[in-house]
Amino acid sequence: MKIEYDPARDLLYIWFGDPGEKAARTEIVVPGVYADFSRDGKLIGIEVLDASEMLGDKVQFEVVLTTPSVEATTEPS
Repeated sequence: MKIEYDPARDLLYIWFGDPGEKAARTEIVVPGVYADFSRDGKLIGIEVLDASEMLGDKVQFEVVLTTPSVEATTEPS
């Protein structure tokens, strides 16, 4: 994931795919927020226009990452 912010244009873009990957389809999430999808329907990015107005002074992202389950092994004493 890569997050880019252009202060001159007040544009925020969150890449979920490879940065620079071209969208095959764009959908409006809400006015000013657009979701870009690849040809196979995979979400590749989200664009936020007027980001400082839409998101306020602070932008916070929370991500929950799952880790592989580690099974405890016990050895006889």
